[in-house]
Amino acid sequence: MVEMVQSLVLASQSPRRKELLEILGIPFSIVAPEIDETPHAGEVPHQYVVRVAREKALDVASRLAQSVILSADTVVTIDGAILGKPTDRADAIRMLTRLAGREHRVFTAVCVMDQRKGAMREGIEDTAVWFRTMTKEEIVGYVDRENVMDKAGAYAIQGFASIFIPRIAGSYSNVMGLPLALVYDLLVKA
Repeated sequence: MVEMVQSLVLASQSPRRKELLEILGIPFSIVAPEIDETPHAGEVPHQYVVRVAREKALDVASRLAQSVILSADTVVTIDGAILGKPTDRADAIRMLTRLAGREHRVFTAVCVMDQRKGAMREGIEDTAVWFRTMTKEEIVGYVDRENVMDKAGAYAIQGFASIFIPRIAGSYSNVMGLPLALVYDLLVKA
């Protein structure tokens, strides 16, 4: 099992990733990565999340030794476009209006770097999410009700937004920001 992992470090500031990783019962510490998360010109969503997850791990590794570092990055995509965290209330409303009544994808890349072995393992999870049609009042009410400013796509599936999501195809924890089955797999292999 994963008990063999020692000195696990979560390279993330996300409270949701912390909560999800705690489910696995593995002791870990947290070190926040300090990287530029701006997409490169022409970078497609799945390439973007893999690169950013890797850069987060490398950044934290540059400040530590003899650790196993777990990093991740999540994006919401629709029509091939990345929807990051909203810049303001109007941006959040714009994003949710775009998602309403449609399917979109959530990609999360996970990187596990074992400094002791000099090894890195990566994986990516892809989940389809369907939003039901929403009125302008529902969208505005949701944005005013829940803090969406730190959430890709301006929503949290585990919160009030769940009433707008009739189904998903794939990993629920992926949509929250850390696909636990993939994380567990990568940690076992590390």
